[in-house]
Amino acid sequence: MSNLSTTSDDILASARNLIMSGGYNGFSYADIAEVVGIRKASIHHHFPTKSDLVRKLLLRYREDAQAGVEALERNVPEPREILKIYADHWAGCIEDASRPFCVCAMLASELPSLPPEVATEVTAFFRFLSQWLTSVMARGAQAGTLNLTSAPDVEAEAFLACVHGAMLSARAYRQPAVFATVLAPTLERLSRTTVQ
Repeated sequence: MSNLSTTSDDILASARNLIMSGGYNGFSYADIAEVVGIRKASIHHHFPTKSDLVRKLLLRYREDAQAGVEALERNVPEPREILKIYADHWAGCIEDASRPFCVCAMLASELPSLPPEVATEVTAFFRFLSQWLTSVMARGAQAGTLNLTSAPDVEAEAFLACVHGAMLSARAYRQPAVFATVLAPTLERLSRTTVQ
C-alpha cells in the first residue's frame, strides 16, 4: 500500500502537533524541518509564511470538524447522545494523546498576539462549533431530551467552555481521566429530564 501523505500534509501535521504542545509562538520552521526531515526552504516553498501555514492548517481543521459533525448528525439522531459522543471523542483523543488539546482552543488563548488572518480562522472555528451545538441544544430542548436552563445559544457556549476547560484541567493535572470527570456534571445536568 502506498503512502498518500505529501510533504505539505507532513508539514501541516507537524505544525498541528507543535501548536497543541506550545501554541503559535512556540514553534518555528526550524522545528518543523527537524520533525519532517526537510530543509526550511522546502517549507517556505509550500507555505511562504508561518501565518500562511497556520491559516491553511485551521481551514483544514475546520473542514475535518465539519465532516465529522455531518457524519455524527447522519448517524446519531438524538441530541443527548450527540453530546455524549462528542465528549467521548475528546476523552479518547486526550487519553491516547492523538489530539490532547483542541488546536483552536490553544490558539484562542493567544488571540491578541496572532496575525489577523489566523485570528479570523480561530474565530470562524468557534462560530462553527457554537452554531452546531446551538442547533443540537435547541433540538434536544424541543424533543424534551435535554434539560436547558438557558437559551440554546447560551447552553452551547457553556458546553463548549466546559469541554475546553476540561481539556485544560486534564493538561494541568497531567491526568487524561480528569477531562471526563470535569465534564460529567455538565452532561448529567443537560441529560436530566423532568418527569411529567
